[in-house]
Amino acid sequence: MKSFNAGLRVQIKVIQALTSRELMTRFGRENIGFLWIMAEPLLFAGLVGIVWSFIKAPDNSGINIFAFVMTGYVPLTFLRSSFGRSASIFVANSSLLYHRQVKVLDFIIVRVLVESVGAMMAYIFAGIILAFLGLFPFPADVGALVLGWAIYVFFVFSVCTIIAPLSEVSEVTEKLVPITTYIAIPFSGVFNLAAWLPVDLRDALMWSPLVSGMELMRYGAFGSVVTPYYDIPKALGLSIACLLVGLILCRRVRRTMTIT
Repeated sequence: MKSFNAGLRVQIKVIQALTSRELMTRFGRENIGFLWIMAEPLLFAGLVGIVWSFIKAPDNSGINIFAFVMTGYVPLTFLRSSFGRSASIFVANSSLLYHRQVKVLDFIIVRVLVESVGAMMAYIFAGIILAFLGLFPFPADVGALVLGWAIYVFFVFSVCTIIAPLSEVSEVTEKLVPITTYIAIPFSGVFNLAAWLPVDLRDALMWSPLVSGMELMRYGAFGSVVTPYYDIPKALGLSIACLLVGLILCRRVRRTMTIT
């Protein structure tokens, strides 16, 4: 037990060091620095929200269109960025494997951690601003909001553990990731609520952890205005299955990697 605790403390320190390195490498010290992790998803979601507010008809469901877009697109930018930055992640960081304490899984954890913190900061900041303008309600169920975000992040992380080693094996993976991400958007619950869909399609989408996470987040944000549909056992089961596959792939790829 003592050796496990000591190893855990070492890995936590490694992740902290890699996180600092990631922030400095990506954002540096100029301008607003690491705050860009919040600004990037906020700008993207904000621009899309403005466009939607002009082209969409008034919504009779009681949900402001701008708030609806923000609650969907901020998690989506986290997903897109995490998947995209997981490709070729081992190539960019292979030299750090010279240190025995650094594991390949640490690189993925750090990338997803940085992206998730930035997205959550953007989510909270946008919610505060929109609430001040009367466009966003105070969260009706914080527990559901946090649970939905946790399911969403866990699934994204599990998929990243598959993308990272596959991109090391084949360069084609890096090319296919953006395409696959766009194909997956209609099945992510970003554009609609499950309650708006036919029963058969809704039941099929319950196999998507992204939909369950999104439904819980929107219920947590908007409350009884939303009728949430989700399946936590399926979401966790599929995420765990992807994680197990990803861990196996990471282990096999690590054996073939050369430290440069």
